[in-house]
Amino acid sequence: MGHKTTRREFLKNMALTGAALTSLPGVVEAADKITKPADKTRVVISTDTSCLDKDNEVVQAAVEKMLDRSLAKLTGSGSGADAWKKLFSSKDVVGIKINCLFGIGVSTRPEVVNAVIAGLLTAGVKEDNIIVWDRSSVDLIKCGYTPNKDGAGVKYFADDDSWGPLIERGAFKGRISTVINEKVTAIVNMPILKTHGITGISGCLKNHYGSFDNPGNHHANNCNPQLADFNAIPVVKNKTRLVVMDVIRPQHSGGPGLQVRDQFNHYSIMLGTDPVAVDCVGLKIIQDKLRQMNLEPISDKKLRWMASAQERGVGTCDASKIELLRA
Repeated sequence: MGHKTTRREFLKNMALTGAALTSLPGVVEAADKITKPADKTRVVISTDTSCLDKDNEVVQAAVEKMLDRSLAKLTGSGSGADAWKKLFSSKDVVGIKINCLFGIGVSTRPEVVNAVIAGLLTAGVKEDNIIVWDRSSVDLIKCGYTPNKDGAGVKYFADDDSWGPLIERGAFKGRISTVINEKVTAIVNMPILKTHGITGISGCLKNHYGSFDNPGNHHANNCNPQLADFNAIPVVKNKTRLVVMDVIRPQHSGGPGLQVRDQFNHYSIMLGTDPVAVDCVGLKIIQDKLRQMNLEPISDKKLRWMASAQERGVGTCDASKIELLRA
């Protein structure tokens, strides 16, 4: 059994780590050499212990409220409904990129996806114009999703080895998902926060290793700079409208596969429009947990892709340029 953090322990840990994001050694040192924008990028965390029931099952109604609060804070809106309408319109076709490769527990939870779908509907996005997707139908099914490529309502789509055009950019060379290239006007990137043996963490940028045909060819040198180069492709970067990271029960070690003993309750959802900044805050959550448990933090070597992504304009990993808010 994994460590089930009590609500009292969780609130104590939050007080110890604090709301402010501190600098990340190594990552920020490389990023400091880059000219930075004057404005900060905003990341919002919403935390509510009621989002998990006594059996650690996700409570969708609580997650919907967390999302609405966070999005209102992110966009400076008076309500969640107004916030969704600022980011999406009835003319959009929205792709929700989930992560299903390693199964239930370390994959994007259907309850969190359903909460995002509910928000998109309030913005006037049509059900038929919402596509929830990942690489493989087998992976979708094992995580509780029912494929629906052509039927009415929300589409649940897998590329299933039918890929779009070959794209070359920097160290990346592969065939991109037809969902990104042909079908959608906007992307909601929905990773789940966990560790990864090669890249340190699996978050927003790593989630897109399910968006092209040959991820196995792009793992050398801790995925650097391949990971950054893919996320810098204009059709990926420019269509990314929102990032929603599941931080309800992160995994601090042993990822990307499921290690229940290494999961802990954080009761949180994290939102932003900058995937690098969200990954940066997610990394700090993991590093803080590792230090709290007297475990070795993730090494700088594994995290060089963050600075590479910033160099390519994907987002920022400079902690001084990230405004972390709570909702």
